[in-house]
Amino acid sequence: MERVHTADDHLFIGYLKSLLEAEGIDCHVRNELLLGGNGELPPNECWPELWVLHDGDAGAAKSIVADVLATSPSDADPWTCTHCEEDCEAQFSACWRCGSLRR
Repeated sequence: MERVHTADDHLFIGYLKSLLEAEGIDCHVRNELLLGGNGELPPNECWPELWVLHDGDAGAAKSIVADVLATSPSDADPWTCTHCEEDCEAQFSACWRCGSLRR
């Protein structure tokens, strides 16, 4: 297993997990239940962490996460999914219809 991302936002980690799973990458979220320890533990030690189960998937997973982090919805254009050819709005980094990542 290898950690590919950590953040203070549980929803964002869940979003990243769903993107990785849509690409066939098995992953797991750690520290989901440590939010209650915040205050007793250092805050960043309570943040959820996204881990891939197979080390061979870590490179692809990190690339997907980097693409998501680099995409700014405010300066993006509407796009067409390369998998199902659905028209998608600029703020989406994955197709709402089939779940494929924006390319």
